[in-house]
Amino acid sequence: MNVSLFRYAFVLILLSLVGGFFIPAMAVPRLGLSAHTIGALGGVLLIAIGAIWQHFHLSNTQGAWLKWSWLYSSYINWFACIVGAFLGAGKMTPIASAGLVGSGKVEALVSALFVSVAIASLIAVALSLWGLRRAS
Repeated sequence: MNVSLFRYAFVLILLSLVGGFFIPAMAVPRLGLSAHTIGALGGVLLIAIGAIWQHFHLSNTQGAWLKWSWLYSSYINWFACIVGAFLGAGKMTPIASAGLVGSGKVEALVSALFVSVAIASLIAVALSLWGLRRAS
């Protein structure tokens, strides 16, 4: 078990719940709802990862990469949605934003965040699969 992942998970869930109160005030409320859902699900995913932590067969360095890649991808995915929802950046989320597109700088920021989430998520999943291989 990794109790620190549990703590981070519940903080993310709390942020998601608090963010839900501000959905009506967001420039793209549907993206705000997506952020709310992503934060809650990301928190649950972190709880699950923390619960099976002892089953990962990784070096200390790989374990650190695993933990921080899951944390980064979970938090920044939520954060990118929140930023997009408040600032009206919807180029990367055309369904949730109903095609609304924000200014170039805001779109560039949100796009960079989402691309970094994709990379971190791939690292997290690859390390998870590697860590759950059968011990020799």
